[in-house]
Amino acid sequence: MTQAREYRESRQLGAGFVRKNRGYSLVETIFVVLVILILAAFAVPQMGAVVFQYRLNGAVASATWAVQSTRYQALMAGYPYQVVFKKATNDYQIQDLPPGAGAYANVGSAVPISGSTIALNQDTTFRFLPNGSVSAPTGALNNFTITYHGSTKIITVSTYGNVKVM
Repeated sequence: MTQAREYRESRQLGAGFVRKNRGYSLVETIFVVLVILILAAFAVPQMGAVVFQYRLNGAVASATWAVQSTRYQALMAGYPYQVVFKKATNDYQIQDLPPGAGAYANVGSAVPISGSTIALNQDTTFRFLPNGSVSAPTGALNNFTITYHGSTKIITVSTYGNVKVM
């Protein structure tokens, strides 16, 4: 077999079509880009929902940590502590009432619940006594809600400081 004939046979496909080994055609490239764009169109809204849920869960984790930490401080220090959640500023403030003090004093500064624009349903204060019991002089004793982009989580605090998230 001659070299020319081998070359011609290697360049033919099936029913007489000649295949060029020079890369992808414009139609093939456009088709691949189109498929990628369609897949991305489905993925982007899903990623947005995941990010929103992640931010809501972060705010809930911050609020539950504040409740549990304040209860622990009251148990360890042996005097009352309280955590105050403020609806207007979406932050919380931990306060203590040492022996001999007439009123609760701030411990540190106010802490934002989240870096995102979450919403609390109400101002809520949870007061923790050294024996572990909880009362709520402001807001509902049992719960408050955190909302972010239409998703809501309810944080429930029992009379002895157990925290549940629903």
